[in-house]
Amino acid sequence: MQPQVAGEVTETSLNGRTGKAASRARRPGGRGWSYTLTSWLGLVPFLLFCLLFEIFPAIIIIQGSFADNTTGGFTLDNFQRVLSLPSNLHAFGTSIAISVVTALIGGVLGGFAAYGVYTLRTSWLRNLLIGFSSIAANFAGVPLAFAFVATLGVTGFVTVGFLTIFRIDLYNAGFSIYYFWGLVIVYVYFQLPLMILLTLPALNGLRPEWREAATNLGASNFTYWRRVGLPILMPSLVAATMLLFANSFGAFATAFALAQGNINLVPILINFVVNGNVVVDFGLGNALAVGMVIVLMVAVTLYTVMLRRVNIWQGR
Repeated sequence: MQPQVAGEVTETSLNGRTGKAASRARRPGGRGWSYTLTSWLGLVPFLLFCLLFEIFPAIIIIQGSFADNTTGGFTLDNFQRVLSLPSNLHAFGTSIAISVVTALIGGVLGGFAAYGVYTLRTSWLRNLLIGFSSIAANFAGVPLAFAFVATLGVTGFVTVGFLTIFRIDLYNAGFSIYYFWGLVIVYVYFQLPLMILLTLPALNGLRPEWREAATNLGASNFTYWRRVGLPILMPSLVAATMLLFANSFGAFATAFALAQGNINLVPILINFVVNGNVVVDFGLGNALAVGMVIVLMVAVTLYTVMLRRVNIWQGR
């Protein structure tokens, strides 16, 4: 009889535990739903912002790119002119070229600079460099263009210094701040600190046990970075480079204030078309903007793919 009683007691206790576990499992479900509802309510301002300032303008631009300027009817003429006019194709080629060059330069130099900041043991100096990078990454537009004109312009102090000290006339040697490579230098100014800010979290995500395991197996510092560190960081570096590309491709104020008509970029071309530099053509301007969106979507897609690989390494 005792084993039967013991079995009944055990079964009863198990049923009680099962009931408690079930009730516990049901309770978080309710809390989880309320938490989800609260989260969605908190996202309402952000969703409204995206709807009013991102989604609606994108819909208007896409709709306007298929609209005839005279009749307002559906037409593909705007995209046909984008693909047929050499100036439009040249603008896309120049914009993509300058974005690729500045993204690669900023990515490589910024990656090494981020590692230098990451290895600093002096916390105040590290925080100072991170703060300066945050300011420099957001310093663009007309003030940045004016600063570089005062530095590397025809009468800039660096240009005058080279001529006075080294007897080298930069502008007679072929350099100009107002053309392609001059614009590259200006763009790298805010691309490099942005790369530092994007790379530091990835460097902080490297686990110390990975280095310890590699060291215990006899790997040198170079071998660790070649076989462990760099392969793990590569998706993050590629994703950050894609953001640099998008940041450069969409830049307008700096290039317009510095180069204006000296270099043919898509944002500057859209400004000329919409503001009537020759003739007002909103259909062509919208079609050019859609072309920019397509190029940026390719960059963002590659960024998303790389970000998923980063999440796999981080166990998310």
